[in-house]
Amino acid sequence: MRFSPTITDLMTSPISAAHALVHHRVNTRPLLDVSQAAPSYPPPQVVIDAIAAAASDPSVATYAPQPGLPALRSAFATDLSNAYGGEVVADDVLITAGCNQAFCIVASALAGPGDNMLVQDPFYFNHGMWLDVEEIEGRRIPNDDGLIPNAEASAALIDERTTAIVLVSPGNPTGVSVPPERIAEFAALAKANDLALIIDETYRSFRPTDAPAHTLFDDPAWRDTVISLHSFSKDLAIPGYRVGAVVAGEPARLEALKILDCVAICAPPIGQIACIAGLEHATEWRREQAERVAIHQQRFESVMADRPGGFELVAAGAYFGWVRYPGTLATDDALRKLVVDHDVLAIPGTAFTEEDEHMLRISFANLDAEQIDRLGERLAEWST
Repeated sequence: MRFSPTITDLMTSPISAAHALVHHRVNTRPLLDVSQAAPSYPPPQVVIDAIAAAASDPSVATYAPQPGLPALRSAFATDLSNAYGGEVVADDVLITAGCNQAFCIVASALAGPGDNMLVQDPFYFNHGMWLDVEEIEGRRIPNDDGLIPNAEASAALIDERTTAIVLVSPGNPTGVSVPPERIAEFAALAKANDLALIIDETYRSFRPTDAPAHTLFDDPAWRDTVISLHSFSKDLAIPGYRVGAVVAGEPARLEALKILDCVAICAPPIGQIACIAGLEHATEWRREQAERVAIHQQRFESVMADRPGGFELVAAGAYFGWVRYPGTLATDDALRKLVVDHDVLAIPGTAFTEEDEHMLRISFANLDAEQIDRLGERLAEWST
């Protein structure tokens, strides 16, 4: 049989590629898996109870309304309005099977082969893979110090085939939060050039502040420019239930719905029911988990402060540490050495960058406090 050259040339998921190294390990001690970002704690009991009750209801096995269950759209709009202080209503919300799907259907609705989007550097690999599938060019936005994307410098990248600017805040893989004022600059740039501003806010609850992530929803005309993407996977510790959301004006939602109808029809109802329970009854639990992850970040930063084994922490936030490894090995070789000899499974930085910058993404939030300490000990072995 024949395959699409576009797909055969596409990179393999770096998570799958990294996991393929595990069976080469030479030690018997437990693996420290800091590859795929995953909550290290179970969902709140109220969510577990809602799922159990829903599973015995035959109606939950049917299709949900394509835009999402009305109760979830309403609850999430209220949650966003409370968090940001702006106006988001239920009709602004489109529920998807995870945030990755949210990005894919929005990107495909906005652009086609030969078009381009401005993207952060480093850039989330699944977003990059989808742009490659659709033959959309991702033009890397220059950074200021601290890996903060520069809006003014981005203007020179825009041409007649540019359709959108894509931000991820907090960033994946860096964990860096783009300041609200910088997000506003990008929104103004997008509006001035008739572009969409796509902002992936998967990790919005895991920022170092309770202040709003941005003020975009304060603008009565935000629906003309802004497309905000969200995930419930980390917020409610339910990544396997695959629930995300697109928050946008009607034109963008209607075009995205056409693609959703082809790839999923609707997000699974049982996951949506889990999210309703979490949004309505687990606000304090969500806050506690965010505080737990923040404490783990502090511990991780403390462990990395002494540069164990020569590993340098470049940035950290949300779930991630963006780490430069020592020596001259190519990143794929360094990753193999880390897994095989040191029993640490991370993601290579080359999944996120155009050049090999000797970086690794470490999802410290996967670990408990003792495991974070153990991670430092294993990295320290590198130089021996």
